[in-house]
Amino acid sequence: MKKIEIYTNNNCGYCTQLKEELTKNDIKFEDKSTSEFTEEWQNVVNLTGIHTTPTTKCNDEYFVPGRDYQAPQQLVDMLKNFTDSSYDYNKRNLERIKTLNYNMSIAFGKLDQLLRQIETKINKDEQE
Repeated sequence: MKKIEIYTNNNCGYCTQLKEELTKNDIKFEDKSTSEFTEEWQNVVNLTGIHTTPTTKCNDEYFVPGRDYQAPQQLVDMLKNFTDSSYDYNKRNLERIKTLNYNMSIAFGKLDQLLRQIETKINKDEQE
């Protein structure tokens, strides 16, 4: 059975929107206000390294907006289909590190391409 906890701020419109989407989709969750669960929230921040709400915990997995999902419906879909991983912690982390390295390589490649275009434009403008 899925145990879903959502760390929210009382004045966060995005938190309200996510809770409404979860309720609309009959997904049960426990709402944990960061102002009430301060020590627990600080532990989540220490673990994820990101101080953003609504951070969602499903069983032992954390889903952070911006990092893991871009819109409430995307998280709803992920939670509907969530199953605990059959892989051990080390195997999952190795794959995540490989994915991170790949994404960084792609990003640096795009940055390099953009900088070369800028450099070409600057050199062309200086020659004119």
